[in-house]
Amino acid sequence: MKNRFKSKFGFRNFTFGRRLGIQSESGQAIIEMAVILPVAIGLLIGIAEIGRYANESILVSHAARAGVQYAVQNRVTASSDAQTIQAAKNDAPSLTTMTVTPSHFCTCADGTSSTCQGSDCSGSRIIEYVKVDTQVEMPSMFAYPGFPKSFTVRGEKIMRVSQ
Repeated sequence: MKNRFKSKFGFRNFTFGRRLGIQSESGQAIIEMAVILPVAIGLLIGIAEIGRYANESILVSHAARAGVQYAVQNRVTASSDAQTIQAAKNDAPSLTTMTVTPSHFCTCADGTSSTCQGSDCSGSRIIEYVKVDTQVEMPSMFAYPGFPKSFTVRGEKIMRVSQ
């Protein structure tokens, strides 16, 4: 009867684990948690950073669009850089450090280049465009080794001035 509880090595099964130094499996869960938890926290922080970057990108892009939409109403508003900048900044009031840079360029209706002077396009008309560039520095929430401490988010919109 005693052989029924013995393994082929000649000792009982319940003592087999103790002879190898395995006392219980309760420490295994703690070790797994210690390995998995930093990875999971890193992923959550990364997801939050990506979400912040996406939000800033949308705000900067919409601000550029608002500035260019103001500027292309007519030739008078197209030449008013200060009001174009203010229209872009009004669209994104939470971005206090955003820089807005409006610029103008022209082409002739026949496809040739123009300097926006009335005498440039002989035989065709001048087509004026406004371009608004927006930019903001977004600081990172946490300092990661090997990653930048801030990211530059840019927006750009170009539209034709109504004539």
